[in-house]
Amino acid sequence: MIRRIFLKGTITTGIVVAIAGLLKPRTAFAAWPDIAFSKKSLLEAMQALGMTATNESSDIKINAPKIAENNASIAISISTSISDIEKISIFVEQNPHPLVASFNLLSNCKGFVSCRIKMDKTSDVVAVVEAQGKFFSSRKLVKVVTGGCGS
Repeated sequence: MIRRIFLKGTITTGIVVAIAGLLKPRTAFAAWPDIAFSKKSLLEAMQALGMTATNESSDIKINAPKIAENNASIAISISTSISDIEKISIFVEQNPHPLVASFNLLSNCKGFVSCRIKMDKTSDVVAVVEAQGKFFSSRKLVKVVTGGCGS
């Protein structure tokens, strides 16, 4: 009797897992600008995202540590008071692939993103905000204590 209950439970669980795997949404996944993520320099990555010349802006704040002790997982946040934001992108200039993240925002979103990044070595973290058809940027130097990317 216990064996039958076990077999019924196992088969039922297998069917539920199979159905759940078949019903997952396929269009809800984020867009992936793979060309921009594969570029090896900051300028190439920015051009792949359609970013032209950027203007330095004091309205963009990068909250990141001055010294990263665990550079495999560095918490950073970008905030801005610029209006009509379309996109916020984060670059690490000295990484093998500088583009770390790119966020497309809706018109009614607050200008704030937060994530964890990985850094290869001491480098500038560059935040680029696309708003009002223009590109604004800010940078902050983050010193790396040990090897992060690829080590």
